[in-house]
Amino acid sequence: MFISLWEFFYGHFLRFWMKWLLRQMTGKCELQRIFDTYVGAQRTHRIENSLTYSKNKVLQKATLVVQSEVDRCVVDIMKEKNINPEKDASFKICMKACLLQISGYKQLYLDVESVRKKPYDSDNLQHEKLLLKLWNLLMPTKKLKARISKQWADIGFQGDDPKTDFRGMGILGLINLVYFSENYTSEAHQILSRSNHPKLGYSYAIVGINLTEMAYSLLKSEALKFHLYNFVPGIPTMEHFHQFYCYLVYEFDKFWFEEKPESIMYFNVYREKFHEKIKGLLLDCNVSLTLKI
Repeated sequence: MFISLWEFFYGHFLRFWMKWLLRQMTGKCELQRIFDTYVGAQRTHRIENSLTYSKNKVLQKATLVVQSEVDRCVVDIMKEKNINPEKDASFKICMKACLLQISGYKQLYLDVESVRKKPYDSDNLQHEKLLLKLWNLLMPTKKLKARISKQWADIGFQGDDPKTDFRGMGILGLINLVYFSENYTSEAHQILSRSNHPKLGYSYAIVGINLTEMAYSLLKSEALKFHLYNFVPGIPTMEHFHQFYCYLVYEFDKFWFEEKPESIMYFNVYREKFHEKIKGLLLDCNVSLTLKI
């Protein structure tokens, strides 16, 4: 109750007068003071909050701007806040960088969601080629005897036809698996081998798809903002999402063997424990979770 009252009082009264007082004392608006004080993800995060909670409609709309309109939006903000480009030459550069990150994160989620919604289609030649590519990357010395085969279990699929395992994450799950196997081939072979451990083994492909869901949910909940704002100085793209997925695959395998679960039946328990660990790391404004080998 007290917290709610404080947030209401601060948001409707105190914040306005504090901003006004600081502007009189420094001669700079809140946005300028943020640029003077903070860097990296913390800077972009504070700029985003300042724009979101502003009562100025131009500033509010800035968080929804599309990338093609960022330059114009920066000019409008400078006009609204009476910022002289000659006296504060860096403002335009800094604000553009922040808006590109903010709009880029929103666009990245839309791009990822669009791919996730596409179901695996066995009649789609590109989908079939991608699936076969996964097999060849992981099993370069072993020929796949048939499209529908019990061999798929060798790389961690549940049934004879892998398409049934992509239901939740659509083609995104397959794209992630192929990306990791193609860009970190030796690590993929190592993890696949470890996944066949007689006591601590797990289904490699199924876990990989599960980690796609984890990466997607973290992106959707905006938990990836600090990471991406630190990791990407400009516009975050699908490539950066795939890179984060690779980090999860590599780290989950290490986590699984360090924890030594009694049985694969406890997978959901340890998956959630790993999920909480990652969410905790992502709370750090200086975080940058990249795969380092």
